[in-house]
Amino acid sequence: MTTDLDRPAVAATAVRKAYGDHVVLDGIDLDIPAGSVFALLGPNGAGKTTMVQILSTLIRADAGEIRITGHDVVLDPDAVRAAIGVTGQFSAVDGFLTGRENLLLMADLNRLPRRERRQRAADLLARFDLTDAAHKPAAAYSGGMRRRLDLAMTLVGRPRVIFLDEPTTGLDPRSRRTTWEIIRRLVTDERVTIFLTTQYLDEADRLADRIAVLHQGKLVAEGSPEQLKRQVGGGHVSLRFADARGYEHAARTLEVTSRNDETHTLQIPHRGDVRALRALLDRLDHDTLAVDELRVHTPDLDDVYFALTSNPVTEQEPAR
Repeated sequence: MTTDLDRPAVAATAVRKAYGDHVVLDGIDLDIPAGSVFALLGPNGAGKTTMVQILSTLIRADAGEIRITGHDVVLDPDAVRAAIGVTGQFSAVDGFLTGRENLLLMADLNRLPRRERRQRAADLLARFDLTDAAHKPAAAYSGGMRRRLDLAMTLVGRPRVIFLDEPTTGLDPRSRRTTWEIIRRLVTDERVTIFLTTQYLDEADRLADRIAVLHQGKLVAEGSPEQLKRQVGGGHVSLRFADARGYEHAARTLEVTSRNDETHTLQIPHRGDVRALRALLDRLDHDTLAVDELRVHTPDLDDVYFALTSNPVTEQEPAR
């Protein structure tokens, strides 16, 4: 018997969307396992929000096939909506209602049985550490509290797939980390699938099991964070020398990718393995070159992002 965890949470084939002559999405394929975090990265205007709107049945694709937890978004949109939750970049919390009232409103909209509504609201308030603020108007909440309430409201209907569009925009570092912990617990404790769009590369690196990079309407790379990092170069060792003599000697004898004559700093290509680093240190020692500072840089998601989106799209997605 096939369960929700056996089938892909999100499966999309050849999704296309255009507004007039402007192609926003050009043949997008996705296969996202249930109970995982998938991050979609890309510059402004790359099509991230359009993709989320299509997957969540807000707009229709011009072409392609999409299934969410096995349900076709065109043929069975009600089943898709029952299986998903959407938390946008801007909070959907009603500031005039208390935290508890916001959750009860969502319970009403999800048509939960009357007896279950109050219990579900109380459980979510406790889970998101909002019990003490339950009877305060949401307008009095901090940014982090409003975001937690927003996520709690998304969970009222027990969705299997949650779309998070820029979930930590505008939050302070502590609130961002709290939100990350909540997202991870949703996946590990309840096997919820998270579809995340974000501009924060460290957020994607921290949370995502798989990452896709969307650029000019196409997926230009997909894989785990480590797989993507291995695809690009950029690893190097930065050496700052104690004197001009050692600096000039090293500049002549080592493979140098860049140099700074003012600070006596050289950048040397480096694969990131210990053996290569030891060989470099042995060579410096053999030549009696005094180094004041050594820094090793291994490729990160910043390197991946800029390598794959070297011609960033600066315009916003067209108005609907």
